[in-house]
Parts: sequence; C-alpha cells; structure tokens
Amino acid sequence: MRIGLFTDTFPPDINGVANSTNILFQELKKAGHNVYVITTYAGIGKPKWDEEHEILRVAGVELPFLYGYVLTSPIHHKAIKEIRNLNLDIIHAQTEFGVGIFARICSKQLNIPLISTYHTTYEDYTHYINFIHAKSVDELAKKGVAKLSKLYGNTSSEVIAPSAKTKELLERYDIKKEITIIPTGLALDKFDPHTHFARDKEEVRKEFHLANEDCVIIYVGRLAKEKSLDLVIQGFHEAKEMGVNVKLLIVGGGPEVDHLVKLNSSFKNDNVIFVGPRPSVEIPDFYHACDAFVSLSLSETQGMTFIEALASGLPVFARKDEVLMDLVEEGKTGWFVDDAHDLAIKLKNFVEMDKEIIEEMRKNCIAQVDGYGSTAFSNRVVKTYKRVIDEYKKQYYLEDVKVHGDDVSLFILRDDEEIEIHVSFEDYLDEHFRKGNLISGEKFNELLRKEKNNALYERCLRKLSSADRTEKEMKDWLKKALNADEDNIHDVLQKLKLQGYIDDERYCSEHILRYKTALKGEHFILQTLIEKGIKEEMIHNMLNLYDDESRNALVYANRLLEKCHRLSVTKAKNKIKERMFHQGYGSDVIQEVLPQLDFSDLLDEEIDNLRIVVDKAKRKYERKFKGAALKAKVKQYLYIQGYKQEDIIDVLMEVNWDEEN
Repeated sequence: MRIGLFTDTFPPDINGVANSTNILFQELKKAGHNVYVITTYAGIGKPKWDEEHEILRVAGVELPFLYGYVLTSPIHHKAIKEIRNLNLDIIHAQTEFGVGIFARICSKQLNIPLISTYHTTYEDYTHYINFIHAKSVDELAKKGVAKLSKLYGNTSSEVIAPSAKTKELLERYDIKKEITIIPTGLALDKFDPHTHFARDKEEVRKEFHLANEDCVIIYVGRLAKEKSLDLVIQGFHEAKEMGVNVKLLIVGGGPEVDHLVKLNSSFKNDNVIFVGPRPSVEIPDFYHACDAFVSLSLSETQGMTFIEALASGLPVFARKDEVLMDLVEEGKTGWFVDDAHDLAIKLKNFVEMDKEIIEEMRKNCIAQVDGYGSTAFSNRVVKTYKRVIDEYKKQYYLEDVKVHGDDVSLFILRDDEEIEIHVSFEDYLDEHFRKGNLISGEKFNELLRKEKNNALYERCLRKLSSADRTEKEMKDWLKKALNADEDNIHDVLQKLKLQGYIDDERYCSEHILRYKTALKGEHFILQTLIEKGIKEEMIHNMLNLYDDESRNALVYANRLLEKCHRLSVTKAKNKIKERMFHQGYGSDVIQEVLPQLDFSDLLDEEIDNLRIVVDKAKRKYERKFKGAALKAKVKQYLYIQGYKQEDIIDVLMEVNWDEEN
C-alpha cells in the first residue's frame, strides 16, 4: 500500500501526536508499505523532501504560545504536484488544522479516500484563545470546536478514535461517519526495564543530585494549564508538610513553566525538580530512574504517558478519567486521587509500603499494557485502510432520476439489481445527481442510511404530534417499536433536537409547571421526570426557580381536610399525611404544613362523630359477636379510627350492651 500521513507535528517535535504518527510511520514501513509523511517546518519557501524522500515538509509559522506548534496554510500547489506523483492509495490525517485541511484538499482533488485520527480534545484547549478569561468566549470557542470537529469528521471516509471517551465526544458533535476505536500503540520494548540497556538509574539520579534511596515520582509531558500540574505541585507541598520525603521530577516544557516554577517557589519546596524538555530517546531512562508516575490531567484522549510509565514498571497516581479505567487498578497498578490533599496522603502511603508489595505492583504494571504494542496498533490501522479503500473503489451506476416535488427517486444498479433510493430535493441539488453518474460505495451506503433516517424521522414527527416526549422516550420507542439501530437512532434524535421537536429542558419546564398546578410535590416531580429520562441536575435547577412548595402543600392539605367528614382528628391527620406523601411531598414539608391546618371543626364534632361510628360498628359486628366479645371488637375498631381512649370509654358507657344482642 502507498500511504500518506498528514500531520502538523512530527519529530523532532516532542508531543503525543508527533510521537504517535512516528510510531505508525515506522511500523507501516516495517510491514513493507510505502509510507510518506506530509508535515511542516517553520519558515518560508518551497516544500522540502528529506534525504530518503519519505518526509515532505511545507512552510509555516511557529506559534510560541502553543509550545512551538507550526501553523501552515492549507493551500500548497507545489506540494500537491509532489503528492500526485506518489500515487497514494489512502490519506491519513493526524491533525485537523493546516496540514489537516490540506489533506482534505488533496483527497478531493486527487480522488483518494481519507481517514482521520482525532488525537486531541480541543475543548480542553480553548483557554489558549480566551485571553480575557470570559465564560462567554469559552462557550463560543467550544461551540466552534464542535462545528469544526463535525466538519472534519464528516469530510473523512472514516474516523479513528484512540478511546471510547473520544468516540463519545465525537458522537456528541454529530459526526455521522464510521468511528473506529484503535488505541495508539507504543514501542513497548524500549520502556521495558528488563530489556532496556541505556543509562542506569544511579547515573540519571546523580545528574539531579538524587540519592538511590530517595523515593522519586516522575511527570512527563507538556507543562500546560490543562495538565493540572498546579495540583500536583500543591500535593507534593502538602506531603512535605506531613514530613514525607518524596521527590518530584518534572520532565517537559510548555507555556506554564514560569507559572509553575513561581508556584513551587512560593511553597519553598526543593523536593520538586524541573528537568525541562528532553529528546524522546532519553525518556525511558527517566522512567527507569524513578519509582512511580503522576499526572492529574483530565484532557487525555488515551493517556500515552500513563501507558509508557506502566510499561516501565511504574505505578501511577491519576485522577479518575474514562480513558484510564482499563489502565489503573486501585492498589494493583496505581491509585486514583481526588485532589491535592488526597495525593499527599497517598504519596505518604506509597513511601511507607513494603518493597515486596511495590515489586509485585511493578510486575502488574508491565502486564497491564500488553495489548498496547505498536505492531498490533499498526495491523489494526492497516485493516481499516483496506476496508475503506475497498469501499471507496466500489462504483454503482445511476440508471435514472425522477423528481417528485420535494422527493427525488434515484434508481441505482447494484450487482444487476435495480435499487430505488429516495433523497431530498436539497440533497439532489447538492450532490448533482444525474442519470449515468457513477456513485461510490461509500456514497451509496450514506444514501441508504439517510433514506432510513428520513423514514424514521417522519414516524417520529407523527408520534410527537400527539404529545411532547423526552429524548429517552423517543429513543426507547425507536428501538423497541421500530427496531432501529444505534446509528440511525443517534442521527434521527440529533435532527429532532436540532429542529426543536425534542427539547428535554422545555419538557422539564412545562411538566414541572403542570405538576405544580396540580399541586404535586417535588418528590413526585423528581421521580416522574427522572423516569422520563430528564437529568436530575436539570430538574433540581428548575425546581429551584419555584418557592411555592410549602404554599402548594398547604392548599392541597386544606382540600384533603375538607373531605375528612366524621373522622377523628388523629385519623384525619394520618390520612392527610398519607395522601400528601403519595402526592410527592417530603416529610419535612408535611411536618411544616400539618400544624397550620385548622382541625377545630373536627374537634367540636368528634364526640358526635364517635357516637355515630360506635353505632355503625355495633351494627356491623353484632351478627357475629355478643356481649363482652362484641364490646371488645367495637372498642378495637374505634382505636383504629383514631379516637381517644377516654372518649371511647365515655361513649361506650352510653350504649346498651344487651347480652341477647
């Protein structure tokens, strides 16, 4: 295969994307493929090939505030000529801007299928353009990220995500193309302490005046805001305050270096050492010279440095993140920490652990990353390449086109079978469908999916015309009643939400008002709406807009009181409590309301009511019971009805208990 890897960053750049792309580059070459890298250089001038004619670099501008990132124009006419001569089978974009856009131009002009890998969760990096630290700017930037990510994803034949977390993020962006999870592989051998023969532990430690017996924790990566190194430094400061002798080695550079050095100076903590950036070939030596790894970043798409550390036999300290759940096992390969204080406590525990336990953990760490090797990674990527290329090469003949107002019928010949597919008039115009055209297999599958989505969408509109429903209700209905698959359901629900036909916030607001009008309590409202799929946080936020819970409870309780004719006060109170509870009012609200009710009428009538109830009970039981037994049964009934013992005794003395009765 002839493969083009398009990336804005590549070695000698030091970052995760550059490293990942280089690993794939080397593994693909080892497997016998012809691989070319199209990347950048800082400067002006023509595209430049390296000596092996494998790496083509285009000119760009270095952005110092993004730790040396080179931004290039997406237009490179001379580079396109060079790339045309490569006769590529597939283009694989590793980045989204500059060279990433250029990759899409090459794909379209040269008719080559394009795959993209989404390495970076750009939502975590919007602070780099939010210079005034305004919430509105940050929200606007995140919306822009979502729109651009959707555009990049949907202009690819397929998208590779390094983790389930990244895939879920892309699905939220409404990317409709196939998203395949392929964890980025590493050359694990160079991190294995049993096969690595370079600088020994003592030599590395001596460079930073560290003794062999010192407990040293390492961080490797960018010194950037999203990495939360301020929490790490604070945690080590607290550990020192506790009397814990533990050192922190920070390997890397970035825009936050001055801030972090200043922060550490304010703590006067000489246990934190800033090493600065080092070439990637030296990184295994640093891992092997240390006892554990720490990073409290929550912006990882896969956690490459965590994998490197584990492969080096280092237990890790991390915050809980979905991408780390398969890597970090509490007490086996590391620990999850909540904040700086929790980190300090767990550092103390680590320093005090038995050496035998730590040695067992080191073995566990190495075993934990067995499946993250670079060869397995490369093989999975190649498998994806082949599938995409095969699908891209399929061509179907468009036999006829018939326009029926807003609906257009396409008659496509596939394997000697004519298939009719309905598309919208808008798609018909956008895609320039004409009789005699050839349609790619990828486009054919897309049209089939759209046709099914449109049919499901129309069914949903009819369903929603009778009553408003939540996203969960519609999802369940699509799955159970229409047997729709997950991709179709996702697409249809996104369209319904975009058009405003499904709006959980609106549903929540309207139903809270409706339930409030019906004097329902907040417990009832909360439980009912959660069952409908509304998020608990949203319900609480909207309930906080109302301060009428006690007032509504009092109105409802008074209505109940009006219906408590001929009941004892005790019985009336118990009945009101029970009905209010079923209406969804909490016990605190019920206890607040009951003392406000006026039971004076029932109190005034209680003796008269008691006489009526005695007569009713006597007539009820005298068929089965006589004398003392009858009297005992009636008394028991009156107790159940909530009457006072002294009143019962007084009234029962008025009754004629004839033995013959």
